[in-house]
Amino acid sequence: MAFRRRAKSHPLFSQEFLIHNHADIGFCLVLSVLIALMFEVTAKTAFLFILPQYNVSVPTADGELVQYHYGLKDLVTILFYIFIAIILHAVVQEYALDKINRRLHLSKVKHSKFNESGQLVAFHLTSVIWCLYVVVTEGYVSNPRSLWENYPHVYLPFQVKFFYLCQLAYWLHALPELYFQKVRKEEIPRQLRCIALYLVHIAGAYLLNLTRLGLILLLLQYLAEFFFHMARLVYFTDENNEKLFNVWAVVFVVTRLFTLTLYILVIGFGLPRVESQALDPERGNFFSFLFNNILFRMSVLLLVCLFQASVMWRFIHFQLRRWREYWNEQSSRKRVAAATTGTKQQTKLLKRDSGYHENGVVKAENGTSPRTKKLKSP
Repeated sequence: MAFRRRAKSHPLFSQEFLIHNHADIGFCLVLSVLIALMFEVTAKTAFLFILPQYNVSVPTADGELVQYHYGLKDLVTILFYIFIAIILHAVVQEYALDKINRRLHLSKVKHSKFNESGQLVAFHLTSVIWCLYVVVTEGYVSNPRSLWENYPHVYLPFQVKFFYLCQLAYWLHALPELYFQKVRKEEIPRQLRCIALYLVHIAGAYLLNLTRLGLILLLLQYLAEFFFHMARLVYFTDENNEKLFNVWAVVFVVTRLFTLTLYILVIGFGLPRVESQALDPERGNFFSFLFNNILFRMSVLLLVCLFQASVMWRFIHFQLRRWREYWNEQSSRKRVAAATTGTKQQTKLLKRDSGYHENGVVKAENGTSPRTKKLKSP
């Protein structure tokens, strides 16, 4: 299965060989794990890579319900889905983005940004649909009190745990993609900060058993990011079309307000009402007891508020710069139009003063011919 058409072959195991064939190598590794499922000797090991581990039967009123908690074996599952993400990344790049880029003829800088936004649009759209399905089916939207009731939420449904493992795998796969995609050195620090922030927030919600709150916050964040990168794609195809940036600005402000409100509601008011939780490694409860301490809760809220304030400050700065560039462009257009109008009026005045030619005949300022009239003989 080839994802890229190669014009020439590269030396085996060289950097160029790895860059041009990384998706094929990842596909071979994934295929080997899938083949291992066919044999009884290796099937048990293969299931470690494919399925979430640490399943527990929890008794309910209707019977037993299979749920999951986290552990070290999750790293193996995440590794497998990192290779899946690399393959999907290559498929989107080869069969969608590269074909569009050939038609647009973008510069190198715009080409890099177009590829970045194209990949993130596909990921954010998929994540928004998936996350919305999970929060609706699990009842987190219809019952907001479930965000903090019975905390810590040590046991997770299959779809919640699988969603978090895939999210961690995607953002971890973005690290080697910086090398595979030959991202410019100027762009690497910005992208590393973005990847690190997502990993810290997703892993924090997963390890602190705040998965329900994390799902809704990710839904809000991905919704705003989808509109932003979609606006960038439209802008690269038509630089005069910036309407989606206005839509993104509205969505961004609304999602920031909801995000801050949810943090204060859950951490500030919901968790203090929950009974104190003790350290319980057997149940997978390693870090939830930290929220028993009011100082820890207030520290988390303070960090969240500072982070949201910095995000809003950068957003306001970005909007002010956009408006300033827009008004400068409008004023320059008006000056050019005024200068053109003034030049035309000056040309008309000069023609009126000095006469002008019409059909090969010189006309005077009153429009009559300058030839002298013939005098009649007496």
